[in-house]
Amino acid sequence: MTTSRTRALIAALRHQLGADDPLPPAPPLPKVEPPPVRVFPTQRSQSRYAKAASAHTTALLGIGHVGTRYATDVVLQFQAELAVAHEAVAAELPDGWAADNGLLALRSRVTEHREFLLRPDLGRRLDDASLARLRAEAQRGVDVQPILADGLSAVACMGSGLALLASFTRECEGRGLTVGTPLCAKFARVWLADEIGAVVGARVAAILLGERPGLGTGDGLSAYLVYDPKVGRTDGDRNMMSNIHARGTPPEQAGRRLAVLAQAMLLQRTSGVALDLSSLASDLGEAAGTGYRAPQQRVRLVEVGS
Repeated sequence: MTTSRTRALIAALRHQLGADDPLPPAPPLPKVEPPPVRVFPTQRSQSRYAKAASAHTTALLGIGHVGTRYATDVVLQFQAELAVAHEAVAAELPDGWAADNGLLALRSRVTEHREFLLRPDLGRRLDDASLARLRAEAQRGVDVQPILADGLSAVACMGSGLALLASFTRECEGRGLTVGTPLCAKFARVWLADEIGAVVGARVAAILLGERPGLGTGDGLSAYLVYDPKVGRTDGDRNMMSNIHARGTPPEQAGRRLAVLAQAMLLQRTSGVALDLSSLASDLGEAAGTGYRAPQQRVRLVEVGS
């Protein structure tokens, strides 16, 4: 077999470099100690300050670090909680959901979900069709007009929204208050209650809607109540309750407290910063005071094995 010119040149080069000579025996490799089972992080411990502060907040305190970064389980927890919040904001209330649940379906002037996120002003007024439907079908001149709405979490609205609406309605009626036609508004912002309450002539308007999600809490509802609702009311004219969900204030308890608020508004003929809640501590608990309330329990969404 004839060797190619290239192979011949390579063989000659190897010969010149001493490749034909046998290599000397390799020296023994130095002994390498096995690595430790875990290099990072060091034994986890929490400072006394972080341990004491953790009893008063659901924030993550004293989470430690791995080198200059968070530990893997902390990063995964953040990512999982952020995903829950993103899912809640991205969810959309189906068009037929309100009617399927026996609610009068209304809609703001928003045309689609992206516009809802970018144009809060359009979510504060009803579109023409909903305004006409409200005038034709809703009961008028009531003490309290409840409004269930999607807000920034349709997940919360479809989850515990009906339970909160039922509890609030039942508690109001148990106190002798007249309650308006049950409504559900899509693409709704808080101030939409002003127009709805004014159109039906309600003395108090209460909008129960999905609140802006926090980390890991995409199912929370908020409630905003205003006396003498009309377009132009400000946030200072309202009273609100947030964190209404199974791990915060349960819907059953929230409905009872909201009914107490509505009754107080009717008796004092005001709401917001002017409303005096000092005599309602037995009914509202810590909500009537100015101190700290017990924090909700933080639920871990990701567990990482050792």
